[in-house]
Amino acid sequence: MNCLTIRFYAELNDFLPSSHRQKAFQHCFAGQPAIKDVIESLGPPHTEVDLILLNGQSVGFAHRVQGGEYISVFPLFRTIPLADLSKTSPKPPLVNRFLLDTHLHKLAVYLRMVGIDAAFCSNCSDQEIAEKAAAESRILLTRDRGLLKRGQVTHGYYVRGLHPEQQLFEVLQRFRLFDQLRPFSRCLRCNSELQPVKKESVWEQIPERVRTYHQDFQACPGCGGVYWKGTHYERMADMVRQIQIIHRLHRQR
Repeated sequence: MNCLTIRFYAELNDFLPSSHRQKAFQHCFAGQPAIKDVIESLGPPHTEVDLILLNGQSVGFAHRVQGGEYISVFPLFRTIPLADLSKTSPKPPLVNRFLLDTHLHKLAVYLRMVGIDAAFCSNCSDQEIAEKAAAESRILLTRDRGLLKRGQVTHGYYVRGLHPEQQLFEVLQRFRLFDQLRPFSRCLRCNSELQPVKKESVWEQIPERVRTYHQDFQACPGCGGVYWKGTHYERMADMVRQIQIIHRLHRQR
């Protein structure tokens, strides 16, 4: 058996047992495993890692360890550009497009509500989800650590929050999406972008009381759904306002 010393920083400690958090510890292994396998065997998925320093030098996930190394593992740096330093992070997607697994359906709906491209994969196997995320260049959002450890997944995030409202703010903050919000521009059911339509064109699809009190409508070119500013809209609009208020308060700290 060979051993090395390793330390994880910041939120990567979320994935460690309490005995290993916020400090360097020894890890022993057989053979010469890739450093990606060492990291993931200890808990953190590779998608959460932005920089690995081995004896002070940046290395990639494929680097094989021999024993005796000191390894420092860092999460995403939000303020320091690492393009010339990190050897772990692949080129990020040109736009923030997400894929959520079956356990985050409500979060997918909330992301669509604020105008973020959020595809949802129900009744898909882990392999199918990983392949879809790679094929469509989407960032995978999940609470399944094993799913994030799959080799096909290059961009992903483990959602910490347990409640959909909390998860929404977490994702918006993590990916700095507050300036990209376009509330009520996407279909909540299928994620397509909505288009304004005349009342006459959707007359048969709306209740009689709605015909009387509403003039502005949007329709989904994907599933054919029709939207208007009813009581449900007001509840969602209030949620959006609360999120924006919380964001401003965080920025002022």
